[in-house]
Amino acid sequence: MKIVFMGTPEFALAALKKLAAEHEVVAVYTKEPKNAGRGNKQLKTPVHCWAEEQGMEVRTPKTLRNAEEQEKFAALGADMAVVAAYGLILPPPVLEAFPLGCVNIHGSLLPRWRGAAPIQRAIEAGDKKSGITTMKMDAGLDTGDMLLKAETEIGDKMTGGELHDKLAEMGAELIARTLREWKDICPQKQDDALSCYAAKIDKAESVLDLNISAALLEQKIRAFNPYPAVCFEHKNERFKILRAALCKEDVAAGKMVRRGEKLFMGCVDGALEILEIQRQGKKAMTVAELLRGYDF
Repeated sequence: MKIVFMGTPEFALAALKKLAAEHEVVAVYTKEPKNAGRGNKQLKTPVHCWAEEQGMEVRTPKTLRNAEEQEKFAALGADMAVVAAYGLILPPPVLEAFPLGCVNIHGSLLPRWRGAAPIQRAIEAGDKKSGITTMKMDAGLDTGDMLLKAETEIGDKMTGGELHDKLAEMGAELIARTLREWKDICPQKQDDALSCYAAKIDKAESVLDLNISAALLEQKIRAFNPYPAVCFEHKNERFKILRAALCKEDVAAGKMVRRGEKLFMGCVDGALEILEIQRQGKKAMTVAELLRGYDF
């Protein structure tokens, strides 16, 4: 098939590599480079960098809502567009530009989590499984007809980053299979009543809150690892909590205490032991490693 690929982060890159080996990718759409770091250098997206290295045409429009960009898109004459964490809204003229429309690689078992952060929200909510769904895109938010699904367990210690990486590889395999089996797939409607909204993670959510249950906080810590990470400030310094575990330690609610080379947090119904932490400007380390050289 002739494909237009639309994606931005690492999650999308695995799928692009897989599709490029099996189909003709006529153009790649990704978010425009951002200026960042010292010297205000332009940072291209992971998809942009790889596609450019392969000699593919890369396009980075700020919007697809204007007629000029929509005409340029349609003029590519592809069979379909494959979309994975692209980051821009696709208006109806784009969704309908190609004979087979637009197919999305979504990081959840639809209709469970629709929205921008299905991977993190699944762990935060305590889900026991997640997966990938390929679907035909429509004008709604992840509401299109489902094509194929692949399921995986969410382990008790799995982080958002670990689930992200696993689903990225699963997504690449599933979209390749979707295109191979295209003529034999019977699209299925979603049941809206079974859907939850996976809102984009606001940085304000990452501030440590000890006024929730210990179990919910432990899930949130794993979900937000590595980004944005649950954080707190101590002695005017910012710390990220990367891993924690439920424990039976007696700690007052809302308090953080050091006992030997261990660090505990008191929640409304129990306590957590912090296992892995990252000091501002430093690498991640165990709490024991931190406390050997830091007076907490």
